[in-house]
Amino acid sequence: MTDIIHRNAVRAILLTPEAAVLLMRIRLPGRPVFWIAPGGGIEGDEPPDTALRRELQEEVGLSAFEPGPLLWRRRHTFSVGAKRYCQTEAYYAVHTPRFEPAMSDAVEATVLDAFQWWSLDGLHRLTDPVAPRTLATIVDRYLRHGPPQGPLSLDVETD
Repeated sequence: MTDIIHRNAVRAILLTPEAAVLLMRIRLPGRPVFWIAPGGGIEGDEPPDTALRRELQEEVGLSAFEPGPLLWRRRHTFSVGAKRYCQTEAYYAVHTPRFEPAMSDAVEATVLDAFQWWSLDGLHRLTDPVAPRTLATIVDRYLRHGPPQGPLSLDVETD
């Protein structure tokens, strides 16, 4: 039986003034591609805002930004190779001008094979899987009504 690795993570919903959202396409061996917001694991006792800054620098080359409101939390389980994870993610809004992503982490570059700025309409019509599945709806709600009173909590999703 495989032990489950529990970890905390942060992700950024990067939004331009035109309401475009930056997503990364993940390509894992033997699995369908999927799109996800930039971010990743919190290291040790690292504060969430520090982890978010580190992850955005590594994954997309963004360093000059202020984290916005916490929009939602998601807990999900997934496998990478022989390892099984249960990950709790915090999603923050980050408003930024459009930029060209540049990855500095060579290890992550082996599975992250594309970046794309998506309009809300494009997100709603995207046929590839998106994690979380309700990302377009939650972003749309945030843009129409502002941040929730408290972060939404999404049910556990399993790959």
